[in-house]
Amino acid sequence: MFLPTTRQELQQRGWDQLDVILVTGDAYIDSPHIGIAVVGHTLAHVGYRVGVIAQPDIHRSDDITRLGEPSLFWGVSGGSIDSMVANYTALKKPRRSDDYTPGGRNDRRPDRAAIVYTNLIKRHYKDTAPIVLGGLEASLRRVAHYDYWDDAIRRSVLLDAKADYLIYGMAEKTVLAFADALRFGGSPHHLRGLCYMDDEPRSAALELPPYERVREDKRAFIDMFHTFYQNNDPRRARGLTQRYGDRYLIHNAPMPYLTQKELDGVHALDFERDAHPFYRSQGRIKALETIAFALNTHRGCYGDCHFCSIAVHEGRTVRWRSPKSVEREARQLVDHPGFKGYIQDVSGPTANMYGFECPRKLREGVCPDRRCLYPDVCPTLPVDHSRHLDLLRQLRGLPGVKKVFVSSGLRYDLLLHDESHGDAYLEEVVACHVSGQMKVAPEHTEEPVLRGMGKPGPEHLLEFRQRFFDATERAGLPQYLSYYVIAAYPGCTGEDMHRLRDFALRELGLLPEQVQIFTPTPSTYATLMYYTEMDPFTGQEIFVEKTYRGKRNQKRIVTPSPSR
Repeated sequence: MFLPTTRQELQQRGWDQLDVILVTGDAYIDSPHIGIAVVGHTLAHVGYRVGVIAQPDIHRSDDITRLGEPSLFWGVSGGSIDSMVANYTALKKPRRSDDYTPGGRNDRRPDRAAIVYTNLIKRHYKDTAPIVLGGLEASLRRVAHYDYWDDAIRRSVLLDAKADYLIYGMAEKTVLAFADALRFGGSPHHLRGLCYMDDEPRSAALELPPYERVREDKRAFIDMFHTFYQNNDPRRARGLTQRYGDRYLIHNAPMPYLTQKELDGVHALDFERDAHPFYRSQGRIKALETIAFALNTHRGCYGDCHFCSIAVHEGRTVRWRSPKSVEREARQLVDHPGFKGYIQDVSGPTANMYGFECPRKLREGVCPDRRCLYPDVCPTLPVDHSRHLDLLRQLRGLPGVKKVFVSSGLRYDLLLHDESHGDAYLEEVVACHVSGQMKVAPEHTEEPVLRGMGKPGPEHLLEFRQRFFDATERAGLPQYLSYYVIAAYPGCTGEDMHRLRDFALRELGLLPEQVQIFTPTPSTYATLMYYTEMDPFTGQEIFVEKTYRGKRNQKRIVTPSPSR
């Protein structure tokens, strides 16, 4: 069932007032892939009256006010993507299209949406219920951070928005506990996964360098980021505090991850897997075509790539759903009137991380001095593709299912490391679960750049490539590989891109079509490198291409198509 988004829907339910109103920068898509829908259904499932206002018109009063005021709190999200990333290219040009907006025109999501929506609420409702920021934009901007579009260190978005609280990460547990605290008159300040401002620091917390210092001192900012990044794991993290003038950001330790039973429960909620009719009537929403009939099997990623925000938002520990839960959801897809027999993806952040995790990490948390996949796959990680393989077999055997795709990228270093099941997994994926081409993301070929990315060397790519084409030949299928690479990454020079081009022509026999100019997004090590022009682990200076012409030229070395 859709959450209400119009006054008429409230009247049909006999509701005079909502407990919670969620405001988002996306159109309202009711799907387990969309954070605002997950949070809304999580609250509704236990009895809270929840409504959604999606992409409110910031120039009118009747849009943000159409559901009235909530009795407990407003939840504000920029949407599934940071609003600045959604609105601008890597060269800071406005994007013309938006996959999460009806009709596809990028004209509905404001810059810095979390700030704008909070101010919009306050403009029309004085002394209203608490405003809580959440979602990716809030999660990655919750402490002092480098902002590429301002080319400056910005304060926590909690201060800039003047909201009351911020909930970070995957928020189901925290938001339920938060709603309960407000409902029963308690203070939410003790809750894990919560940030708020106070006049005093938290005595037991680690104190980050103050904002005024990190804004001016790049080495202090590096020290701050190390401490912040190392305190994102629920088992090891301590709370943090950071001074802004005469006030303090209180950053409670992360909420423990959902158990498998709890994660299964999230996906058992009553999602419509469609855009709400109020928004669907306004035009085609492209994102829906990708997620409507896709299955999310797990959360988190131990790849820990330096340019990726998953480690900070979802975590570096992989948590997976039970096969019964995934199968039950697949059967629901089959019964959906729009289903044509094709499950578009069975994946998480990385498809082949389903079903295994380091036992030590599960007991003690992430290692402070060791990464799971770089420079090599850690020997304590029990890489085993058999569970994902069994799941794929189970799904493609369901009545009504014609094809099950693995559309998300694979970590080929993991696959090569699995001596027991890696080859069988690849054979079956090639034969049964690829639609013409498989996506892989080497990102680059040159060792200094790959080291800055935290990615394996090209020898792994070449070995995987050979195994892939051997498997396609045995299957008798003309499958291809699609390569994704990044230009103008911190530490990457024009000479590095020329060597990448030479490697691609010599070893791959083609030039990659998927070439993306690096975009510095908040709260990643790559962005830290971009801003400071230093290797944060050695302190050594590195070359960073910061001119638009230089960035375009790096991309054009590999592909002559114009950059946007």
